[in-house]
Amino acid sequence: MTKNFITESNRIYLPDENWNTLAEITFEKINKTTYDIYHTFVDESMRGQWIADELVQKATEYIKWQWFSVTASCPFAKRKLKN
Repeated sequence: MTKNFITESNRIYLPDENWNTLAEITFEKINKTTYDIYHTFVDESMRGQWIADELVQKATEYIKWQWFSVTASCPFAKRKLKN
């Protein structure tokens, strides 16, 4: 399966063919220099495929590409950022 992630200003997500969200990560600007990753979701049908890890990586790259720092209040993303 080719994963066609879509990036928006505050989230990255993976839709199915009917545009239902299969996986997403959401983030928001919390001050002048930092974004917070606050939510990660992967549909049960997609679990075990490392999609959440990929979302954290994509979100981090996207945020840093814009010259911002990244923090996480989402427990999953927080663990990944510590590694």
